[in-house]
Amino acid sequence: MCGRVGFFDDISWTRAVTKYYGHFNNKIGTLTPHYNIAPSQPLATLLNTREYVYTHFGLIPQWMKERKFVSINARADTIDQKPSFNSPFKNRRCIIPVNGFFEWKKEGNSKTPYWIHAAEDEFLALAGIWDQWKDKQTGEIITSTAIITTEPNDLMKPIHDRMPVIVKPDDWKLWLDREVSESEVLKPLLKPYDPELMEAYKVSTHVNSPVHDDKKVISAI
Repeated sequence: MCGRVGFFDDISWTRAVTKYYGHFNNKIGTLTPHYNIAPSQPLATLLNTREYVYTHFGLIPQWMKERKFVSINARADTIDQKPSFNSPFKNRRCIIPVNGFFEWKKEGNSKTPYWIHAAEDEFLALAGIWDQWKDKQTGEIITSTAIITTEPNDLMKPIHDRMPVIVKPDDWKLWLDREVSESEVLKPLLKPYDPELMEAYKVSTHVNSPVHDDKKVISAI
């Protein structure tokens, strides 16, 4: 599961997008820093329409009768089988850049939070899917996302049994290619990330409440 992320600096990310992916439409402008982003909150997202926008964290399929998200995560192994995820996987893929994400390790009767981030780069590019839901009464259109998860790598195994899929820059073009929809082409990208490129450390339970959105949530203890 990946249900809490932080994204507070997108300068390196936007430069990398231009280098590895090409032109994109930055509708976010100056990023608003957030250290503790929870479900239902805005996520900076690069859609496969080449638009960099804020999306709702939690997928709301376009066929839903009411505004209600079905999941914040989609499992890589079944993503092309579930009705809520199959069409977005084929047609509406995205990258959700973060500076890192949080996961909680079970230790006895308690859970210890960890901050997981890139060992050298300033961001991680999480694989996601998106959809658009329209409120028939107001006409409001909501673009929403879910983060794809896979089996844990050696770094994550002691912490949790799932981890987000992290897309390497060399694979961004393929992942965001709107002409590609075949599972046999896309699913090989949904694998655990190289643990040598990641680091993790314990943080305080200050992060447990999404109300706490400050640098303290990523401070090592």
